[in-house]
Amino acid sequence: MAVFEDKRNLETIPVGSLGIIPLEGCKELGKKVDSYLVKWREERENEHKESLAFSGYMRPSYILEAKVPRFGSGEAKGLILESVRGTDLYLMVDVCNYSLTYSMCGYENHMSPDDHYQDLKRIIAAVGGKARRITVIMPFLYESRQHKRTGRESLDCAMALQELTAMGVDNIITFDAHDPRVQNAIPLHGFETIQPAYQFIKGLLKNVKGLSIDADHMMVISPDEGGMGRAIYLANVLGLDMGMFYKRRDYTKIVNGRNPIVAHEFLGSSVDGKDVIIVDDMISSGESVLEVAANLKSRNANRIFIFASFGLFTNGLDRFDKAYEDGTITRVLTTNLIYQSPELLSKEWYINCDMSKYIAYIIDTLNHDTSISDLLIPNERIQRIVSRYKMGELD
Repeated sequence: MAVFEDKRNLETIPVGSLGIIPLEGCKELGKKVDSYLVKWREERENEHKESLAFSGYMRPSYILEAKVPRFGSGEAKGLILESVRGTDLYLMVDVCNYSLTYSMCGYENHMSPDDHYQDLKRIIAAVGGKARRITVIMPFLYESRQHKRTGRESLDCAMALQELTAMGVDNIITFDAHDPRVQNAIPLHGFETIQPAYQFIKGLLKNVKGLSIDADHMMVISPDEGGMGRAIYLANVLGLDMGMFYKRRDYTKIVNGRNPIVAHEFLGSSVDGKDVIIVDDMISSGESVLEVAANLKSRNANRIFIFASFGLFTNGLDRFDKAYEDGTITRVLTTNLIYQSPELLSKEWYINCDMSKYIAYIIDTLNHDTSISDLLIPNERIQRIVSRYKMGELD
């Protein structure tokens, strides 16, 4: 902790008294973030702590109580149960948390991304413009897969961003947006899309022994042309070669809202005998990434590790169990930025990358109106942890 804390000029006056409202689907992550902030601010030596500008700087919790009760019809309202006047407010929402339910006319409904997004707007409306600044932390960007128009169709993600900023949201922080160019919809507002590359490397190195991190023994693969940027960054920072797969699709059909993939064509140097990292933004059904892994295995790749910011696993975990048992995959790493089922967390092949400390750093730094550029570009931290791994210093 001290390494990053020392780099930050947190003597600056906070924008306002810090307040965090994690919506119901993001409560667990919000509590972890809050515990870091409470700990750091208790330990921080700041000569201005007692001044009026730092009023409310040290508190037992920065979480403000809010809720979204529902009527029997399924309609709802947002309630904030304590003052938010003048606060620097951070709203956290997980639009992918399908585990939450509500009653509608006697039926039990699971909450969809649309329900979570509506609840976010209800809380913003309840704030009523009284906060000094509102930042929405939405790890999985709502409707991010519907980010561009092909033919006569809706532009849902752009519409959502414009709607939030029109309601008074100043900044939107998301992770690994499907296409970062969607921020063009709100060019005069803050929009940050953050890559969890460091947390993936850390998770891999802490859980897997005997890795040789060099171009002769390891390679980074993008499963499609859209994810090239992630793979290029990881390969360059680690000093590895990279390759990619090109998805050939059948554009005459639409299955489950998309054109089915006919084949994966590989572009890159030989993976023979090398450990391979497949890096992507999300695992939805998992069909595509497992096909890529099987293709790499047929090319005599050694161990295969899958990095994905969001593990949706929409078709269950059976396919991954089978792929692990037959040796196609070695480990799958995703983050806790979205809901993880207890079943997923219990799997031998799964490594959970905790992002709560990272989010706490971002909130703490932004509250002091200080640059977060060193958090957005984690080159140095990746190099440090790789060096420690090579020297056998990691637990």
